[in-house]
Amino acid sequence: MTMKELKDTLWKAADKLRGSMDASQYKDVILGLVFLKYVSDAFDERREQIRTDLAAEGFREDQIESLLDDVDEYTGHGVFWVPATARWGYLAEHAKGIAASAGQPFQPIGELIDGAMSHVMGANPSLAGTLPRIFNRDSVDQRRLGELVDLFNDTRFRGNGATRARDLLGEVYEYFLGKFAAAEGKRGGEFYTPPGVVRVLVEVLEPYAGRVYDPCCGSGGMFVQTEKFLERHDADTQAIAVYGQEANERTWRMAKMNLAVHGLNANLASRWGDTFARDQHPDVRMDYVLANPPFNIKDWARNEDDPRWVYGVPPAGNANYAWIQHILSKLAPGGSAGVVMANGSMSTTSGGEGEIRARLVEADLVTCMVALPTQLFRSTGIPVCLWFFATDKSAGPRGATDRRGEVLFIDARELGHMVDRAERALSDEDIARIADTFHAWRGTPSAQAADLTYDDVPGFCRSAPVSEIKEAGYALTPGRYVGAAAADEDAEPLEAKIDRLRTELLAAFDESARLEQVVREQVERVHA
Repeated sequence: MTMKELKDTLWKAADKLRGSMDASQYKDVILGLVFLKYVSDAFDERREQIRTDLAAEGFREDQIESLLDDVDEYTGHGVFWVPATARWGYLAEHAKGIAASAGQPFQPIGELIDGAMSHVMGANPSLAGTLPRIFNRDSVDQRRLGELVDLFNDTRFRGNGATRARDLLGEVYEYFLGKFAAAEGKRGGEFYTPPGVVRVLVEVLEPYAGRVYDPCCGSGGMFVQTEKFLERHDADTQAIAVYGQEANERTWRMAKMNLAVHGLNANLASRWGDTFARDQHPDVRMDYVLANPPFNIKDWARNEDDPRWVYGVPPAGNANYAWIQHILSKLAPGGSAGVVMANGSMSTTSGGEGEIRARLVEADLVTCMVALPTQLFRSTGIPVCLWFFATDKSAGPRGATDRRGEVLFIDARELGHMVDRAERALSDEDIARIADTFHAWRGTPSAQAADLTYDDVPGFCRSAPVSEIKEAGYALTPGRYVGAAAADEDAEPLEAKIDRLRTELLAAFDESARLEQVVREQVERVHA
């Protein structure tokens, strides 16, 4: 079975469980079950490894059995400790519940899973308050829940060689997140950013080491793609420290599970919370910020005296420039950021936003603006763009090109392909084209290694001086600067082209006359 077939099979089986549950509860049930399967499989895998290692060292079977329950042998290797009644084998054995006996009432599978969640949280303080305990509710069909446990039991998410249990289950978790986001529409956009969009941010910023932050982290997709970036480049995934904040309780829990499935030890604070009302990482400065803030929020915790508003107080009716200034306030010296924004942010002048944008440009904080194609977000029809910031655009110690006083504009609206009638996706080549253009312009080590050189490409990219941006009223829409794409050269001489077109046109007239005569004859035959 291919990975796609596996994911599709699991999704179809999970979808049968929906029943009368609302979308958010259904999501918690399925993702919670996937998470429990992950921690149990990872635990079993580690247990087998301990047994193999001890046997190789000559330990007797009774000694091995006693050492198999050394919690440190698991947690010390990044594996959660899973108590006996929380392990998948135990749950699968009792997928139809535990029959009543000796004064004990019948225990349905949902009750056993709720207990397993409690046991796992109790044994692992980092998961405290994270896992759902909603499996024994009336809205959850216990028979179908048991069938789903059976199906997951038949699917072994065990790794061998370079393939690890968390890689496989991580893919399933991400797949399910995407399916839930599509099913929930606009609400889904609150916790899910399309992977292609996140990859553009990551590939441009190249967060190889340091603190990585997302102030509105949703389900943690920015961090997952950062880890994948490091793995693709054979870099140390332990070289980054992950910090995040999320205002929605359910989404915060989802992010905690998602990052745990991917083996990321992230600091998402001790609880959820509004980033504007209370920054939960107030004294930490970040090397990289990746964010997809909710667009155009009208009701937000606005405080006109907030010290974060260095470039101007954001309007009460729109939080876009509040997010931008919060992100800039978090950057360490030499730090950089990539932010997804609604297209209107590039040119708006309402509520003082135009003045704030002008100050950002004059402060030389904006490095690059990318206009993205439409329909990348199934949850919204609003066109989006990417803002990139850097606290230092000078040459720097790594030999980068000095780009002070310049902004790179990339018009990527023609990129991407439709995956269905409602959604567009960026290909690997599309993502590479955007990232390579940026790195060639910036002259980063990755560009040097790939021997990339930058040139303006009419209709796609252009490096514009701040003076020109000022003349344009500080509008940052790429289409204003990149111009039109160069027309294809036509090698056909003008006189020859006129003769050819004349001949083709006359031939078309003749064919039209012939077809008209045929139609007339058919009509007359019908009336004869």
